[in-house]
Amino acid sequence: MADASKELDASGSSNPPSLSRKTYPIAGILTSVFGLDELPEQTSEVACLWLLHQRLSTQERMEKVATAVITDWNTRIRENGASSSQPVKGLIAVAFDQRNHGTRLVDPLGNESWKQGNPRHAQDMFSVFQGTARDVSLLIDYLPSFLFPESDRKITDNLVLGISLGGHAAWSCILHEPRISAGVVIIGCPDYVNLMADRARLSKLPSWTNGDPPGSQFLGSRDFPPSLLDAVRKYDPAGLFLNYVDTKAAISPLRTGPLPEPTESEKVALRPLLARSIAGKRILNLSGGIDKLVPYHRGEVFLSWLKQAVASNGWFADGAVTFEDIIDENAAHETTPKMVDEAVRFIRDTLDASSKSPETLGSVRESKI
Repeated sequence: MADASKELDASGSSNPPSLSRKTYPIAGILTSVFGLDELPEQTSEVACLWLLHQRLSTQERMEKVATAVITDWNTRIRENGASSSQPVKGLIAVAFDQRNHGTRLVDPLGNESWKQGNPRHAQDMFSVFQGTARDVSLLIDYLPSFLFPESDRKITDNLVLGISLGGHAAWSCILHEPRISAGVVIIGCPDYVNLMADRARLSKLPSWTNGDPPGSQFLGSRDFPPSLLDAVRKYDPAGLFLNYVDTKAAISPLRTGPLPEPTESEKVALRPLLARSIAGKRILNLSGGIDKLVPYHRGEVFLSWLKQAVASNGWFADGAVTFEDIIDENAAHETTPKMVDEAVRFIRDTLDASSKSPETLGSVRESKI
């Protein structure tokens, strides 16, 4: 697997600015906190950016993005000329090893794909990043007591940024953790069934090739058991929302065409679900135009459906979701400097927006860079 963050550089040079890093063992998880020493003295409220790394990597790979984002925000504070007596919102970033990675590794094969000889690739990957999303919720509970035991500062905002496997986990954080108000998904996918069905096809699994037509026996096979499908319908964005919609499912598990707008009765069922999971949240989805491992088109059908719902003229416009869908046309499965620039800009905009009146209507921005 290619290193999804190999291009990541906080400054565009080989010598990015240094940033403080402190490590705390919280709930048995070695948790790195970036930017504590750089918090402005007058900070009482703190925003926390949770950084989730890619498959086959460790938390160390997230240091550069932490440096980029925090340096940008602290520079903005200085440029705005805040006085020492004027309260400002500070920013820290937190990284930890995903389950079965780095200091938490228990089974190396569990991180590999079907092609690399792991027969439980679908179960392993989904359970790992869903577990990591739950770890974010756990750490949100306890991080303040470790960082600010005298309660002199308060974490008031939680944001998440994930790359690849971490991007899948970021989607889950956005949907299922109410305290996450914004998320950046880099080369992740919101449609697990579509992604894994395509990967099964390319891997020429017998559960795919032996079906008539090919693929018709994949879901519910040993490669994608019924109980895993049940979990996907509870936690995966496409699995969760489209479970309430008659998508005129074809025999093949691959989603290749546009989805219909929900009927009025389906909207009645979907509205409370969307209100609970994404209303008022800000989401940036960054993809590589030539990504072959997590192709944009495997999430595109669902993303188009979601964007139509949350847009300013959509049926869930009053949910006030801010959604940006940006494709780096020349990027493969990697985090490019352009993607980092967009992520830094989006987080800056999000922190600025937190001090203003909330939006009343949703918005969608699509762009190619």
